Amino acid sequence: MKDIHVIKGVHPGIILERELQKRNLGKGRFALQINEFPQTLSAISAGKRSMNTPLAMRIENALEMEEGYFMTLQIFFEIREQKKKLAKDYQPELARLRKILFWDTIMEKIDWLQHKNVVIKRVFERGNDAEQNEIVRFYGRDTVDAVLNSGIS
Repeated sequence: MKDIHVIKGVHPGIILERELQKRNLGKGRFALQINEFPQTLSAISAGKRSMNTPLAMRIENALEMEEGYFMTLQIFFEIREQKKKLAKDYQPELARLRKILFWDTIMEKIDWLQHKNVVIKRVFERGNDAEQNEIVRFYGRDTVDAVLNSGIS
């Protein structure tokens, strides 16, 4: 699983699709070969359905891949999806921030964790005292100071 860090968070079905294409294998025929319904494999390769352990093992065996590869991808995908859900609830009090500060995006769609460096710098460059106080309340003084003193954008 040497390349797994590169594709962490990608749905295993997308990787399966790529692998089948690389090997010039049709999904339907491959599904029947591993005793699976073609519709199931199509739904997984489209990212609409999760990979399960018995199926992952059959796929890995048929493609002579490392055991656990697809389930590891599934777990990383689920972690990424859960983080996305949690991040939606994790945001400063938007009423305390002027929309003009984020003119180039929709404030409700900002990933406040992933983009904290940019958010902090922007608010401290262009925001008023109340907005800066909200960012300090939200991220904490230590985090704000670290970002402002690091030169990271």
